[in-house]
Amino acid sequence: MLWKYRGLLRQTTLSDIRARFAGSVLGMAWLVAYPLIFLSTYAMVYLYVMPVKFPDLLNSSMEYVIVIFCGLVPFIGFAEALSLGVVSVTSNVSLIKNTLFPIELIPVKAVLTSQCTQAAGMGLLLIAIVLLGKLSWWILMLPAIWMLQLMFSIGLIWILSSLNVIMRDLQTVIGVVILILMIGSPIAWTVEMIPDNLKSLGWLNPLYYNPLYYMILSYQDVLMMGRWPMHNIFWVLLALAVVTFFVGYWFFSRMKKVFVDNV
Repeated sequence: MLWKYRGLLRQTTLSDIRARFAGSVLGMAWLVAYPLIFLSTYAMVYLYVMPVKFPDLLNSSMEYVIVIFCGLVPFIGFAEALSLGVVSVTSNVSLIKNTLFPIELIPVKAVLTSQCTQAAGMGLLLIAIVLLGKLSWWILMLPAIWMLQLMFSIGLIWILSSLNVIMRDLQTVIGVVILILMIGSPIAWTVEMIPDNLKSLGWLNPLYYNPLYYMILSYQDVLMMGRWPMHNIFWVLLALAVVTFFVGYWFFSRMKKVFVDNV
């Protein structure tokens, strides 16, 4: 379905991106400024306010900062997808009532629109990795991991945007959820930095139930650590993405029958 309407999806997504920055003083410059502001805050906290001992794989504080960036960039993309996606159905009443527009595309274009910040941040990240001499062949896995992130995000947003039609509290709660995910996600730490008492819990480890755990660690491993994602992280991410995508589409297809009466 997405491939069939790829032209329409591309046009509407580009239109949303242009509208997003219309009237802004900095305009598209926010795509670069936003992740850099986040990175500066994280780096200051974890290098100076609460300094951490980074793993032996990293040779300097600058490399540790880039590891933070590896986690921060996809987190920003995912957080924006949640923020834009949850309200995507309720904020597009005209498209819902337009029988010619495939309403399944509404949450999808919200997710794709959110990726413009991640794309800009990823460009900066790749430049930094090259300058540090950390570029490896594992970077070829980047498109696959990014695609899995998109599949997971789209599937999740299909579900959440549907539920938000009948439970409007969800769009308020999502801000708190994003804050919790930011605190509990491996943005400023790697697998080696997880305490032994948490590792010993096995599947009772609460970190394993955060989908961003698998996503962010996969980015860190292939971009900065120069290795295949450890501890089956990639395969769990693959399963999460595929299952969430198809379950989300099935759920949205069933729920869209009630949209017109509730938006």
